[in-house]
Amino acid sequence: MKRGAWKLAALLLGLAVMPVMHVKIALAETVTIAHSTWVGYGPLYIARDEGIFKKNGVDVDLILMEDPKERFPAMMADRIQMIASTVDTALLYMKKPTDFQYVVAIDDSDGGDGIVAKKDITSIADLKGKKVAVDDGSVSDFYLNVLLGKAGLKESELQTVNMTAADAGSAFVAGRVDAAVTWQPWLSRGEATDFGHLLTDSSKTPGLITDVLIAKTDWVKAHQKEVAAIVKSWYEAVAFYEQHPDKAIPIMAKGVGGWLKDPKAFKATLSGIKFYDEAANKAFFGTADKPGPLTNTVQQAIDIWGSHGRLQVKPTPAQLIDYSFVNQ
Repeated sequence: MKRGAWKLAALLLGLAVMPVMHVKIALAETVTIAHSTWVGYGPLYIARDEGIFKKNGVDVDLILMEDPKERFPAMMADRIQMIASTVDTALLYMKKPTDFQYVVAIDDSDGGDGIVAKKDITSIADLKGKKVAVDDGSVSDFYLNVLLGKAGLKESELQTVNMTAADAGSAFVAGRVDAAVTWQPWLSRGEATDFGHLLTDSSKTPGLITDVLIAKTDWVKAHQKEVAAIVKSWYEAVAFYEQHPDKAIPIMAKGVGGWLKDPKAFKATLSGIKFYDEAANKAFFGTADKPGPLTNTVQQAIDIWGSHGRLQVKPTPAQLIDYSFVNQ
C-alpha cells in the first residue's frame, strides 16, 4: 500500500474510534431589509457592496418590495426583519402600540416631494374645491393633510382623485386634474407645462417626509448587536458617499434599480433629498429626556391618521422611537 493510502487508512481509523463530540457552530443570522424603489435607500447598497455590513459583523440581505401592504405583514410574520419606510406609513399597520421601533433615520425629502398645480392656484388655500390627485393613505396624503391643516382646510373640502404619485403627476401633465401631490421627476415635468407651476415642495417642511429603518420591538430587543451594526454601517455608507460620490452613485443606482438604475437619473434625483448621517440622526432623534424633531413628525402622523380613522391603535411617539442606537 502506498504511503498516501496508509495515511488515509490511519485517518479513517482514527475518526472511527474517536468519541462522538457535539460541536456547536455559530452561524450568522441574515437580516433582511425590505424597501421600495427610492433614491434615499442607496447607501444600503454601498454598505452591502463595499463590505461595510460584513466588516461590522452583520449579514444583510436587501430586497425590493414596493407595496407596504406586503412589507409590513411580511415583517409581522418574521419573513423579513427590517423595513425602510416613511415615519407615517408604519402607523397604519400597527396592531399594538408597542409593535414597532424606529432605530435610525435614513433620509429627509428636501424638495423631492411636492405639489404641482395650475398657475391660477397660488396657495394651499386655493386648492379648496379643486380636483387634486393624491395617493390615498400614502405619505403624499399625509404630506397634503399637514399642509391643509396649516391652511385651515380639510381634505374633504377638495375633490380628491385617488392615484399613485406617478399616475398623479402624469394626470396633471395631461391636464386631467387641477393639482397633483407627487414627487420627482413629475414635479419637474408638471412645472415644465405651459399651464402648471410648483405650488410647494418638501424643502419647506424639513423633517416631515422622513424615511427610517423600522423593526419589530421584540426583534430589536433580541438583536441589539445586529441593529447597532446596521446603524453603524449606515453612517459609514453615508460617509463613503460623501467622500467618493463618483464611485458611490453607480453602486447606489445599480442596487436600487428600477427607474433609478441610470446613474445620471439617480444623481439628478439625489438633489431632492438629504441623507441622515450620525450628527443629523442625533439631532433629529434627540434623547428620551430631550426629544428631537422626530417626535413632532411622529405626533403629526398619529394625529392625521387618527383623525382619518386609519389607525388600529394610537401609540405615543415615545413607544415608537428607540433612542439607544443613534446615541451610542
